[in-house]
Amino acid sequence: MKKRQRLVIIGGGLAAIALVEELLKLNADGLDITMFGAERHGTYNRVLLSQVLTGEKTLNDIMLHDKDWFRERGVDFRAGAKVMEIKRRSRVVVAEDGSKTSYDKAVIATGALPYMPKISGIEKQGVVSFRNIDDCNRIRAIAGKGAKAIVLGGGILGLEAAYALKTMGLNVTIVHIAERLMERQLDNTGAGFLREALESLGIGVLLKRETTEVLGDEKAAGVRFKDNTIQEAGLVVVSTGIVPNTALAGASGIYCERGIVVSDTMQTYDPAVYAVGECTEHRGRCFGLVGPVFEQARVLADHIAGQSRLTFKPSPSSARLKIPGIELYSAGNIDEDPRVEAIEYIDRAIRVYKKILISENSIRGVILYGETSSAPGLFTLMAGKEDISQKRRSLLYQQACAPGREIDVDAMPDSAIICGCNGITKGAIKEAIRDKGLFSVEEIKAETKAASSCGGCLKLVEAILEASLGANFQGINRPAGICPCTQYSKDDIIKNIKELGLTSVAEVMEVMGWEKVGCDICRPAINYYLLMANPRDAIDDLSSRLVNERMHANIQNDSTFSVVPRLYGGVISAKELKRIADVSEKYGARLVKITGGQRIAVIGIKKEDLTSVWRDLGMNSGYAYGKALRTVKTCVGDSHCRYGTQDSLGLGIEMEKRFEGLWMPAKLKLSASGCPRNCSESGIKDIGIVGVTGAWDILVGGCGGIELKAGQKIATVKTKEDVMDIVAAFIQLYREDADYGERTFKWVERKGFNNIKNIILDEKTRLGLIARLNEASGAVKEPWKERVGKTASQHGIGP
Repeated sequence: MKKRQRLVIIGGGLAAIALVEELLKLNADGLDITMFGAERHGTYNRVLLSQVLTGEKTLNDIMLHDKDWFRERGVDFRAGAKVMEIKRRSRVVVAEDGSKTSYDKAVIATGALPYMPKISGIEKQGVVSFRNIDDCNRIRAIAGKGAKAIVLGGGILGLEAAYALKTMGLNVTIVHIAERLMERQLDNTGAGFLREALESLGIGVLLKRETTEVLGDEKAAGVRFKDNTIQEAGLVVVSTGIVPNTALAGASGIYCERGIVVSDTMQTYDPAVYAVGECTEHRGRCFGLVGPVFEQARVLADHIAGQSRLTFKPSPSSARLKIPGIELYSAGNIDEDPRVEAIEYIDRAIRVYKKILISENSIRGVILYGETSSAPGLFTLMAGKEDISQKRRSLLYQQACAPGREIDVDAMPDSAIICGCNGITKGAIKEAIRDKGLFSVEEIKAETKAASSCGGCLKLVEAILEASLGANFQGINRPAGICPCTQYSKDDIIKNIKELGLTSVAEVMEVMGWEKVGCDICRPAINYYLLMANPRDAIDDLSSRLVNERMHANIQNDSTFSVVPRLYGGVISAKELKRIADVSEKYGARLVKITGGQRIAVIGIKKEDLTSVWRDLGMNSGYAYGKALRTVKTCVGDSHCRYGTQDSLGLGIEMEKRFEGLWMPAKLKLSASGCPRNCSESGIKDIGIVGVTGAWDILVGGCGGIELKAGQKIATVKTKEDVMDIVAAFIQLYREDADYGERTFKWVERKGFNNIKNIILDEKTRLGLIARLNEASGAVKEPWKERVGKTASQHGIGP
């Protein structure tokens, strides 16, 4: 019986995982694979770190594979186990804990380290690199809303880090030593457009600045430049490049220059040791983008599996900037050379710039800014070194496609990387479609991970699906439009609002091409999505609100209105009670009613008296009419009730004051009960809090209306602060994810209670949700008292 080969992989990053995946595809059954990952977190996609920093994604979202995945495939993966030594004579690797593992073949995939420039004071607190999950945690711990931050480095990772910090509420400045941003991928024109876009987002840019010192005592307070000018900041993020991590290889006597020197089959000078990824140097070149790294993994897997058909020949690499609203693509060599021809198109008014660099009738470089749909076709021509002498006139336009196709994927080789985030090739997607019988993009995402990360390759994946299915292709199953006026879904609208910074209903309709003026379904929905997605700048469009929300009062069957002021926790003072009585008499109210939500409704107020009524009451609106927080129903709790175990009254008032004024997808009712007797009916509220001995149970997704639904327990916590955090996170997730008009119990059923629970209980995700809710709360305005009178005169209000 043939002896199984022992393969040790040192590293747990993208290169190491890609190698394992490629080996498994080749059915390398004769291998016993042991994999060492220095990071305790396991294997994750560092390409998406900026989205983790902002809270858009969690560590779980960017994990490549969990422990079960490795175990099921017979791979011994040891996370948090750093290899300290390779004993090449005895073919043994020694881990940090002293354990020894023998190998027949070893692969070094130690990646790269952040380059830390020689700047005085760079070791101070508040100076952080941006390379891994721990860096994200450090940055989040230091960052405070409104604080000043500097990002040293104007490359792709630095720009994405700057945008992430900006979305977290920091005042951010990018400091770059070169004369233009992304100088390896852009020329002066493209970089100029990029700088303008970043500055329009509120991100400062300082070019040609050499940093010489980090100011401050123990903590960073700013930086000093070579010209002796100073920029203040309490957070300095260093993103000035990477250097191959050759420490282990060098200490083990493996030949290194800038990186670990490898052959065309990724073999080092020791025939039993290979290297792959950012730690390598091949024919004088090191690699920092994912495309070449994945190609190296394919070559090495082919060699280790004994097929030995492939050799590494670096293809042109490409890069996209993952900042919403900025369309930027660069590929190949864009260095200026008098012997290189350039075809250019520029429209400064709409900020579109396209440039193709040509040498010996082949494309050698591409820059696209503002419109990047032709990128796949141009990259294919460049990678294949195709003669383009007869295509020059059409190069800057979309490549010719099959009838009805938006992108010509037929011309792309199967080796072309479609999903840069996960290294998925066209061939891998075609194979999955064919062998697994896939018919949808969602199935492709689940099977291959393509288009499951940043989403930049979604159109390419759709095009491959269409080309593969042929006559069986039934079109992409996109979400239906929010109303008959439009084909656009909620997600389409929110994406455009965020990426384009849209601020009004009219602007959304104009930019997205509404063919009609809208209806009473889409206009209120757009208005809500604006206020939710762009709380600081959105313009609340009264004409897009229903009558009750416009008037801050409920219209009755006789065209008069009921006015319901807010009573926090159902508590009212004698003065407020007297004012309500006086207003009721003064304006001839037909009825004064104690509502089911522990408030007092003054019913029968004429439209023309609404402004005066609110002025005389001098109380906040109870939003008894709108898609917002209605009430927080309470019992008196342990301050007055002999059965009470917790201060439900105080908690209820605190919750109501925190969340009032926030617009929701639908009406939201809360409750706080001081003991399990549940006098305030917490079990049938959107969110119900029940006091138990020493703790609080939090229930969500209840309803006491037409459909009776019991809430489900999402958490039990000890303190009021924990209650507020869980409730805030749940509310913000509901605000962001639910459809307009969708009650929480419907949303919980659709999204899945366990999914929601996992999201809320993940600490990092919860903190991101709370931060976004706090931002929205800070933007809440109360101009409704003044609006009511104006609205009544400007709009015809009737039953």
